[in-house]
Amino acid sequence: MDCRALAFRQLPHQPALFLAYLEKFEKVKNFYAHPPTIEAVSKTTHKLDYPEERRAEVAAILRKQNAELGAGAETDSNLGRLANGAVAVVSGQQVGLFGGPAYAVYKALTAIQIAEELTRGGIEAVPVFWMATEDHDLEEVRHTSWFDEGKLIRFELPDGNEADKPVGRIPLGAEGERLAREAAALLEKDGGELLAQYLVESYRADETYGSAFGKLFARWFAEQGLILLDPLDTGLHKVAAPMYQHALAERDALTEKLMRRVKELERAGFDAQVKVASKGTLLFYMGDGSRQAILAGNEKFVAGEKSWGREELVHLTHQEPENFSPNALLRPVVQDYLLPSVAFIGGPAELSYIAQSQVVYEHLLGRMPVMLPRAGFTLVDAKANKLLDKYDLTIEEVWAGSQELRRKMEGASVPKSLSKDFDKSQKQIAKMLEKLGKPIEKLDSTLAGTVERTKKGIEFHLEQLRQKAGRAQDQKLGIIGSHEQHLESLLNPHKGLQERELCLLPFLARWGASGLSELQKLCTSKKLGHHFIVSFP
Repeated sequence: MDCRALAFRQLPHQPALFLAYLEKFEKVKNFYAHPPTIEAVSKTTHKLDYPEERRAEVAAILRKQNAELGAGAETDSNLGRLANGAVAVVSGQQVGLFGGPAYAVYKALTAIQIAEELTRGGIEAVPVFWMATEDHDLEEVRHTSWFDEGKLIRFELPDGNEADKPVGRIPLGAEGERLAREAAALLEKDGGELLAQYLVESYRADETYGSAFGKLFARWFAEQGLILLDPLDTGLHKVAAPMYQHALAERDALTEKLMRRVKELERAGFDAQVKVASKGTLLFYMGDGSRQAILAGNEKFVAGEKSWGREELVHLTHQEPENFSPNALLRPVVQDYLLPSVAFIGGPAELSYIAQSQVVYEHLLGRMPVMLPRAGFTLVDAKANKLLDKYDLTIEEVWAGSQELRRKMEGASVPKSLSKDFDKSQKQIAKMLEKLGKPIEKLDSTLAGTVERTKKGIEFHLEQLRQKAGRAQDQKLGIIGSHEQHLESLLNPHKGLQERELCLLPFLARWGASGLSELQKLCTSKKLGHHFIVSFP
């Protein structure tokens, strides 16, 4: 397996705060409790204060959840270790169709690898994956894109009338099962019979987005023992109720601290990822089936048509904790209240908004896990590698956009003999202008700029001529278009990183059984903060 590692700063569109966190921690240390290192994880483990009663209660709930999802013996073993004192390495993602974008899998693999490394180093650790079933953005999860034979295929479920409902409760229906069978046929075509089986078994008409995602991941990561967590569980809400009550009771102080943090980030030159409103709270209300933000009004708290006094609402979180849900800034704090977390594996956006959540951690929980970056990957198939060589391209040039890519491809497609003539002529012209330039500059030094502009103008027109020749060659042979489509669909789909736009299942079907383990090896703590360009069959 050929592999090249890039630092995240070499990727397009990375948040400045995230890059500073990875590379200049001293600059942002006031926004995070720990530096992003495995050594910090080890130190955090020794200071962890997590009640045994809560451990037993949460472990029992997770054992029931994972059994219902069809988890295997390795997960059951890890649940036993969790109950007996193991710490948690946690990651999570929205429950996207067919597993969602590839980076959801990369998060899970990084958590698995870090937990294994901690265990080998003498710290009992298990990987936990938080399925974001309470999220209400159906548009984020109801579609997925697959790369197949050089083109993109989009699978999409209807949005129906499910706006503002927790996505984990929305049923797939007959269309979900039909799409799963259609997708499974593509996996079988590429040799992924077992993955096709997993997909069909998980995505049935009577499943929800949450249960189907969980069943797929339970099968997918059976050998690695990944523990899945569905936060919609009533039992987990009961355990988390004190955190909801505390967040409401301390709303004024928390809002003040969060708004102050926004200003601190701005003064440091960074953007706040999550908007903080003066009348906002950190909770949603789900009692009416939809998920509505709770706002602080004049002596009342309001969610949609409902309103409560402060004491009434705090009491309600005790009576009906399942009807409350944390927002983006409180969610990680609730997660780490429920779990003995020592490390959280996140992506660029998550690790950026954690800088805001840090004040909530400090105020409500008094502890915070180490925030580690997930591994990132761009997978390059054999045909793409050949095309990159053929046109003398780098992946970075494909990321630069279609206009620049097309220009390079047209220039490189000129017949070799003609290309040599272009190169030879360009060198001769440069040599001639250099020879002419010296006596001209000697005659009148103000003409130096004119000579240089003339040189650049000739080079520009020669390059234009080379591209037109390449375009004429393409029109004659008609191949650049299909080659460009293959490269862009695979490496720059929808003008974004592959891992954010494409599902991983089709890649693993072609790669075979070893693909997942090969990727996991690269998720090591020794390579934290890297994105890997990986060639696969």
